[in-house]
Amino acid sequence: MPTNQQRRDAAKRKLERQLARREAAERARKQRLVIIGVVAAVVVVAGGVWLWTSRGSSSTASDASTSTAATSSTAPATPCTYTTSGSPAKEVSPPSNTSPLNTGTVDVTVVLNGKDVPITLNRATAPCGVNAFVSLASQGFYNDTDCHRLTKSDQLNILQCGDPTGQGNGGPGYTFASETTGSEAYPVGTVALANAGPSTTGSQFFIVYGTTTIDPAYTIIGTVTGDGMTVVQDIAAQGVQNNRQDGKPIGAARITSVNVPDGALDGTGTYQTATPSDGAGSVEPGSVVPGATDTAVPGDQPTDQSSPAPTDQPTSGGAG
Repeated sequence: MPTNQQRRDAAKRKLERQLARREAAERARKQRLVIIGVVAAVVVVAGGVWLWTSRGSSSTASDASTSTAATSSTAPATPCTYTTSGSPAKEVSPPSNTSPLNTGTVDVTVVLNGKDVPITLNRATAPCGVNAFVSLASQGFYNDTDCHRLTKSDQLNILQCGDPTGQGNGGPGYTFASETTGSEAYPVGTVALANAGPSTTGSQFFIVYGTTTIDPAYTIIGTVTGDGMTVVQDIAAQGVQNNRQDGKPIGAARITSVNVPDGALDGTGTYQTATPSDGAGSVEPGSVVPGATDTAVPGDQPTDQSSPAPTDQPTSGGAG
């Protein structure tokens, strides 16, 4: 028969085991809370990155984004649709010609910091984008506006312009689908339209001045010619404000005007008539039927915020 001392020792050992189990359970609970906190932080950070890439710099190509949008595929085989979206940063009307010329080129001149930046626009690969750009330019939408975004990184080196507010979230009050094939590359001198995701292309555009490796999600409308890149390179050489990789340029980057030739909006192209496959009814005249889906892109992508998504990522801010 156990003595009183033995019973006390047994009770003490039992209590110690109970306390040890409680301490172990408390440690496990705290560890779970720490893990949950880390996971939540990762989710928040990831969400922030997605926002940055989808809404551009400022955002953000968004604009650059910089990014930011995955591959979109909208063949320029059908007429164009310009869909009302938000309020225009400057009073302007959408293009009235929804079946613009889809062959040949048109030469325009962007007067940047008082110097000419000649650009050859390619109607054959981006008739809707070229049509919108020329329409906006002819209405003075780009006149006396500042390029709001400069990026300097290993993957993204662009000057982004086209928002009269200078904040990266302004557009023309309408959007349209990207015109890409999924094989686009963006060498130096490329002029492309920023976006913020599916069918959010607008007024914002970017000029590539250095190595730029981004998803083929941005409509290429043309190429800088002549000595135009010297003007852009001079702006890029002065860097980004606050010694950042993405933000407002330190130096002046002001567009005085974008000069287009007379009759640049005249003429119509030959397009196929799109028909729906889901029996939902007829496709309206002028509609663009997208192929693959655009998705928002990078903090280092051009995005345009005017819609939501860069980018008008890059940021249509990302990179409207």
